[in-house]
Amino acid sequence: MSDPGAVRTVLADLRAEGDELDLIVGGLGEERWAEATPAAGWTVAHQIAHLAWTDRAALLAVTDPDAFAVEVGKAMAAPERFVADGAEEGAALPPAELLGRWREGRELLREALLGVEPGGRFPWYGPPMSAPAMATARLMETWAHGQDVADALGVVRAPTARLRHVAWIGHRARDYAYLVRGERPPAEPVRVELDAPDGESWAFGPEGAAQRVTGTALDFCLLVTQRVHRDDTALRAEGDDAEHWLRIAQAFAGPAGAGRAPKGETR
Repeated sequence: MSDPGAVRTVLADLRAEGDELDLIVGGLGEERWAEATPAAGWTVAHQIAHLAWTDRAALLAVTDPDAFAVEVGKAMAAPERFVADGAEEGAALPPAELLGRWREGRELLREALLGVEPGGRFPWYGPPMSAPAMATARLMETWAHGQDVADALGVVRAPTARLRHVAWIGHRARDYAYLVRGERPPAEPVRVELDAPDGESWAFGPEGAAQRVTGTALDFCLLVTQRVHRDDTALRAEGDDAEHWLRIAQAFAGPAGAGRAPKGETR
């Protein structure tokens, strides 16, 4: 994923993902921005504010690593609050201003990522990122937070082939899910085989791996972004390591996520 063509492909999908979410929130009345989402304490405004805040952080990482290092210092000083604080600040803005900020920020980030030299890398809250990896991470977050918004507003979104990016990063982040919890990642690899929305099959990991996960791409993507509890998916795990991973899977950087409660339970 290091050639310019790959970057453009992911960025085109990222733009499409953002545009789809923009269609959902762009025409909302002010009162609907205050609708509660499945993320405890977060409204629709918090979700969009978080995306705008993270786009800004990504833009700093790409264009001004020194300024981004200051932001990392703030995160280290308040690891349990810095994400929520960023969302709170943005959610306090008038909806039209917040929407404009998000629209502007995601376009500025797109332009910056297009300008990254092939093979270039820049800092992030987790491991350093390449341009395609950052675009993939932003797509994953846009889709996941967009799911929260859609759920809050009662909008049913049809899954698309863009989920392949989310599934890819979910599989790639397997070891991170262990490390962020202070656990040792298993040495044995895992094979993930998914039924894609368009009827194709997507596979990640060595074909002969004994540890295996199978199911729909939608279930897998909802799980690795912690938008659904493991028990509320139809994913199948073969092997103890595969099952444990599904219990802790996390596609996003930062502290270990608490995940979602099973349906019918609250936290």
